[in-house]
Amino acid sequence: GVGPARGVELYVLALLGATLGFLAYNFHPATIFMGDTGSLFLGLNLGVLTLMATPYGAGKAGVLSVMAAPVLLLVIPIFDTTLVTALRVLSGRRPSQGGRDHTSHRLVAIGLSQRTAVAILWLLAATSGAIALSFDMVDASWGGIMTGGFLLAMIIFAVYLARVRVYENADFARLREGSITPLVVDFMYKRRVAEVLLDACLIPLAYLTAYHLRFEGALLAGNYRYFLQSLPVVLASQLIALFVVGGYRGAWRHFGMMDAVVFAKGVLLGTVASLLVILYAYRFESYSRAVFVIYAALLLLLLAGSRASFRLLGEFVHRRQAGGERCVVYGTGGASLSTIREAFGDRVPLRVVGFIDDDPNQHRLRVAGYPVLGNFQTLLDMIGRNAVDCVVLNTRIIAVDRLGHLEAACQTGGIDLLRLQLHVKPFSAVS
Repeated sequence: GVGPARGVELYVLALLGATLGFLAYNFHPATIFMGDTGSLFLGLNLGVLTLMATPYGAGKAGVLSVMAAPVLLLVIPIFDTTLVTALRVLSGRRPSQGGRDHTSHRLVAIGLSQRTAVAILWLLAATSGAIALSFDMVDASWGGIMTGGFLLAMIIFAVYLARVRVYENADFARLREGSITPLVVDFMYKRRVAEVLLDACLIPLAYLTAYHLRFEGALLAGNYRYFLQSLPVVLASQLIALFVVGGYRGAWRHFGMMDAVVFAKGVLLGTVASLLVILYAYRFESYSRAVFVIYAALLLLLLAGSRASFRLLGEFVHRRQAGGERCVVYGTGGASLSTIREAFGDRVPLRVVGFIDDDPNQHRLRVAGYPVLGNFQTLLDMIGRNAVDCVVLNTRIIAVDRLGHLEAACQTGGIDLLRLQLHVKPFSAVS
């Protein structure tokens, strides 16, 4: 007969085959759709099979794998249900009320195609599944570190999606005014408090990872008590240092290189302060200098990456949005790409194709991640074959005859010719 383990494997293969057969007709553009009966059936199977598969890693990874593996394998359904329920409650809607406010709907609402939105969810599910499998392949502590980092990234992703408007204006107003206690609403909008809580998770994560990179196996077990002993010192010193240098005054969506410099100063100050306190309190006995060097580098990456996440996600959306006019920017030395988008984004959603520049040294280079496609003649060729929908002049000086030639070509091809002009007017008080 077939043993229990073999029976589970055969059942998983059968379920996988049936699901793939359905997916062939459900993939966009779909011809069949799954109703509540099918989704509940798959949900029940995923929950039961996940719990049945947990003992494979329990002997090696212990309690952590028993708790983390099922959550990681089902992280996308858990994430979507939690996000939708929380935002519906905050907007005064019933959690059971249907709507187009799920994770996939929000990804489409910010401009991504349906295929791209599904691919992102598949990638996140595959990543969480790989982390779940790592509990049975590597040390459980490494699995815990990867789980902590992934969950923090998912929290940041949830905050970004929560900013997407998918409700009606009345519901959004209730979300702003709050239909729950004023204390909770006030806390939800205290962004600085949320930043401090995030850093209170990132700092121990970076410090623990530094110990794992410096020590392994028995060495780590012997030094683990020094990690626990010094963690409060490192956490307090680093949070105070970030506050002193102004790390909690920036805006995530406008994060830039100078903001990274601020965090570098904060990490350096916090690391030095931690070393001095540990030297005074514990004489730095049995502590490793290399740990603090690795910790500083990891923490700077985590702090800068978390703050730059909104800007990176926004840029990712801009580059892969399904709608918007195909735009070529003529000139690389004028206003920045973000300024151009701010100026034209509300009236004309732009999907940048690349840059045009007459300087031959700029050709085959990339500006703001977009290629320099060629010179003025390249632009005329693109207009002639209808490869663009609009042209943005991003240069202060352009020859009159060249401008006239460009205007005529755009008019013939029915292509918009836009020019960014900034005017500074003196303020006059109204009496």
